[in-house]
Amino acid sequence: MTSPPGAAAFSSDGHGANAATGVLLSHGFTGSPVSLAAWARHLADQGYAVSLPLLPGHGTTWQDLARTPWERWYESYDGAYQQLAGRTDRVVAAGLSMGGTLALRLAAHRPVAGVAVVNPGLTIDDPRARYSGLLKYVLRSVPAIGNNIKLAGQDEGAYSRTPVGGVHQLMRLFRDTTASLPRITAPVIVFRSAVDPVVPESSMDVLRRHLGSGLEVVPLENSYHVATMDHDAPLIFDRSHQFIQRISAGAAA
Repeated sequence: MTSPPGAAAFSSDGHGANAATGVLLSHGFTGSPVSLAAWARHLADQGYAVSLPLLPGHGTTWQDLARTPWERWYESYDGAYQQLAGRTDRVVAAGLSMGGTLALRLAAHRPVAGVAVVNPGLTIDDPRARYSGLLKYVLRSVPAIGNNIKLAGQDEGAYSRTPVGGVHQLMRLFRDTTASLPRITAPVIVFRSAVDPVVPESSMDVLRRHLGSGLEVVPLENSYHVATMDHDAPLIFDRSHQFIQRISAGAAA
């Protein structure tokens, strides 16, 4: 598989007053940094120190992803956190879909200043997913979930197939993260698409149940799952910047 332009990891050292705040981003399952490249550049333009890693098992082939345990995705994200935290005063965890799951898990285990996630996953509607640990031996892959974008002409650089072995790891990550949600104390903002065929509303139900009043939800009325590349992307960029400014100001006070 040849990775599309922008599929590589992205980082920025930051500049000006906002350089003291780092923003750690993560793309989603089967995706690539392409899906968050514009968001990352927008935040970097505001002066934040930004890190957007390419997760293990991604950017190559879906067969690689099928062999990658979820712990390696998280270790990569956590390693990027440690590097970013070492050169900033505070870090905001952010991500799309499964990347949002990683951001939430990080917030439960690391001292982050805030969490900004887009359509984060914690559940899967497809009843076959619960049997993916067994199905992976007889069914290697299923149709792709990538490029669920309302805006025409967009390509997030996702795999052409979804590995069932990877779905098994995704389910394990969801269970682990759900169990750790009560440990989150940082403010959380969620950007939620009104129409999302990939992440079911039950994921939001889980978040609301565990985070309650600590959860701020921003509805996205004109985007599908990959909202960071969709019609509502400017809203995500602006509101996340405002959110980061607010918590940065509070931390510096």
